[in-house]
Amino acid sequence: MNYKEAIMAYQPVNEQEEAEKRVILEYINEYPDTVLLRENEKGHLTSSGFIMNKDLTKVLMIHHNIYNSWAWTGGHADGDEDLLYVAMKEAKEETGVVEIEPLMEEIASIDILPVWGHVKKGKYVATHMHLSVAYILIADENQTLHINEAENSGVKWIKIEDIEKECNEENVIPIYFKLIEKAKAYVANK
Repeated sequence: MNYKEAIMAYQPVNEQEEAEKRVILEYINEYPDTVLLRENEKGHLTSSGFIMNKDLTKVLMIHHNIYNSWAWTGGHADGDEDLLYVAMKEAKEETGVVEIEPLMEEIASIDILPVWGHVKKGKYVATHMHLSVAYILIADENQTLHINEAENSGVKWIKIEDIEKECNEENVIPIYFKLIEKAKAYVANK
C-alpha cells in the first residue's frame, strides 16, 4: 500500500483528524511531485515514531535541539513513499535502538503540525507545515541508547505520567496521549 492509500485507509478518531486527513489528501493531490520533499516549502509529509516499551508504561523520547523539548522521533520522508520505514529508520537513527517493531502496521495518528521559522545547518528555514503521520513503535527498554548530536541532545525513557512535565510543546502533548490510548486499546483488543 502506498502512502496515499495508507492515509486514505486511516480511520480518524476525532473531528480534528477527520479535517486534517481531508486537507492532507487535498494537498497530496495538489502537490503530487513534491509532497514527499522538504523542498516543498509550504508543507510536506513527515513520519513520526511514538516509541513505547513492551508494557506501554514508558515512551522513548529525544531532547530535540530545535524545539528544546523532549519529543517523539521522526523526520522528513525525503521522497520515500514507505512512511512506516521512515518512522522506524528515524527512530533508530535518533535513539540508537537496534531492535524496534511497529505495534501495528497502520498509521496511528494524522495531524498537521506548524513548524515555526528557524535556522538549521546555518540556513534559515521558513515557517511551514508538517503533514504528519505517526506510528506506534515498540522497543525493549534495555537496549543501549545513543545521542544523535546532529538532531538531539538527549535520549531517555519517560514514564507516561511524566510526559507533561518533560515536554513543553503544548500542541503535541495531546497527540502523545491520543497515541497512548490507541496503543492500549489495540493491545486490549488483540
